[in-house]
Amino acid sequence: MKLIWLSDLHFVADGIELGHDPRARLKAAIAFINQHHADSAYCVLSGDLVNRETVEDYSALAEHLGELRVPMLPMVGNHDDRQILRSVLPLPDGCMDEFIQYAVPTSEGLILCLDTHKIGTPAGELCAERLAWLEQQLNAAGAGPVYVFMHHPPMPLGLPMQDMDRLDDGEVFLDLAASHGNVKYLFIGHVHRPITGTAKGIPFATMRSVLYQAPAPVPAWDWDNFAPAEEAPNLGIITLSALGVNLEYIQFCPYAEGT
Repeated sequence: MKLIWLSDLHFVADGIELGHDPRARLKAAIAFINQHHADSAYCVLSGDLVNRETVEDYSALAEHLGELRVPMLPMVGNHDDRQILRSVLPLPDGCMDEFIQYAVPTSEGLILCLDTHKIGTPAGELCAERLAWLEQQLNAAGAGPVYVFMHHPPMPLGLPMQDMDRLDDGEVFLDLAASHGNVKYLFIGHVHRPITGTAKGIPFATMRSVLYQAPAPVPAWDWDNFAPAEEAPNLGIITLSALGVNLEYIQFCPYAEGT
């Protein structure tokens, strides 16, 4: 089964964000997906769908995403508004009432899309209610494979600026995921850089942003002198099978396109 993975669109209805046009970048990503990967089962959008949490931006985003020929799975990040997102974008049946958190059964296992949004801060959280839902899903999955998408990383990644804003109490989440033995992969947004590794024995990967990329941690930088890296955006092509997980990072437009 094939999935498309997009993260950190930071869409705005008008204007330029950090030197790039979010509409042009998203249009390029959608055109690439429609031309080459329209046979995918889903396109997962792992948070920070908009940059300003406005009805105008979400409405314009929904119009652009209407061109996508692949069913989408929208998620929230720290720049998102749950209520507005819910009003303009389709969500799967069974989505939690208060949170944008849901399960998608597939022929290759269970996909869990988590809501790690913590209102008022760029960091993330999984409250008791969301963790209880997660534990229920992992219990119900039994020995079947589970694939988790989340916006905030639960572990430090060696990215000093982003590590400050990771998931609160990430160790609690990792202990829960590892204890069941069925979580096969974590797909993580938020950091705007491609990183892979393992945490508590669980493989994970992060994704570049559709819009702009964070600089590498060396040479050191901070938010007061932040400037995006001159790196092109990526999307992910994920293949799930009995053999496991394959993730291919694909550049869908040149770095300078849309600037």
